[in-house]
Amino acid sequence: MGGALLLASAQFGLNRVICDLTVHSPNVRQVHAFENLRNLLSRLYRHIVSNDTVLVLVVITALAFDFTNGFHDTGNAMATSIATGALPPRIAVAVSGVLNFVGAFLSLTVAATIASGLVATGKVTLTVVAAGLAGGIIWNLLTWLFGIPSSSSHALIGGVIGSTMAAAGGSAVLWHGLVSKVVIPAVLSPVIAGLIAACGTWLLYRITRSLTEGARKHGFRIGQIGSACVVSLAHGTNDAQKTMGVITLALIANGTLAKGSQAPVWVITCCALAIALGTYIGGWRVIRTLGKGLVEIESPQGMAAESASAAVILLSSTFGYSLSTTHVATGSIIGTGVGKKGAQVRWNVAGRMATAWVFTLPSAAIVGATAYGIAYGIGGTAGVIVDLVVLAALCGLIYWRSRATKVDHSNVNAEWSGTVAPEQVPAQATAA
Repeated sequence: MGGALLLASAQFGLNRVICDLTVHSPNVRQVHAFENLRNLLSRLYRHIVSNDTVLVLVVITALAFDFTNGFHDTGNAMATSIATGALPPRIAVAVSGVLNFVGAFLSLTVAATIASGLVATGKVTLTVVAAGLAGGIIWNLLTWLFGIPSSSSHALIGGVIGSTMAAAGGSAVLWHGLVSKVVIPAVLSPVIAGLIAACGTWLLYRITRSLTEGARKHGFRIGQIGSACVVSLAHGTNDAQKTMGVITLALIANGTLAKGSQAPVWVITCCALAIALGTYIGGWRVIRTLGKGLVEIESPQGMAAESASAAVILLSSTFGYSLSTTHVATGSIIGTGVGKKGAQVRWNVAGRMATAWVFTLPSAAIVGATAYGIAYGIGGTAGVIVDLVVLAALCGLIYWRSRATKVDHSNVNAEWSGTVAPEQVPAQATAA
């Protein structure tokens, strides 16, 4: 906005000069030259004001995505601890929120991948970023509505890729980076996490086979608290960075930051606050699916799942992979069912989740491309505003629909009935 104020001051000074020249100078060419310069500055002023308005809207939308990322992914860290009773639901999401905030400050490697490793930054405009965020938010809310633990990371990446392709074609997408940094980790991470969790579960039960059931549960519930905290910290380290990367991409597209710049401190802080607040709200619908829908979790399984998830997520953050923490957590939970003798894995629920994972990138890309088409067709700031109004209306509709089947801290641990909605929801329960 400083550039806009400078241009406005220059334009005002030129107006005074032209006025004086018109009265005192017979040199018509000089007057015309100054008038042309004034018109040029006026156009530049309108352009900068328009861009600054869109930039503010994009930052707000990115933080809204970060908020949905927080409550959509709370279950990745705390579902098993809530399911086994290691932590009360409200305390669990509060602890997770604090640790997500802290984790957001620990690394910027993933943010750099999002900002420059997936699309050609020179082809990205603020409208492209806004449309991509719309795709990510809509997919996050739709999967939350149905209690499907899908990847917020892939929803965001899909949305940005879709809007980028709509704006500049497929050549603007860095396909090698997409495959190596997103697709391959998406396929391998749940398998690796599942194997680690299965081995860990088998070992824990083997080592503690001489303990009584009560002693085993008590000890591992304490251990679960520590492992769940590590997952929350890892989630903040990995997932908050994705929104940092998108905001940094928007700042680069606006010319506010130079190409290749890292996320400024204010961006890191805002993203940390947004994901922490979203985590505290608690995505109870997804928590219920992960904690009760896949496997009937016991405390040794919960500790094994959380430890495996933390190890894989932190390792991926170190190498800058834009990993889906949801894929990792789900693979870990399934692995604990495989590793415990006699445990039952609900493969039909796992199959529905895997189907949603396959469709996440292309579905979010379609929404992102559509949003860009609407904004481009209308043009300018007005196009972005219309996009965001439609986005807000759709979000409101999804939330209204969720009120019909309330899931919150009071019924999140109710027996699994085949769907995310418990068979009987207490009348006094508040909406998720």
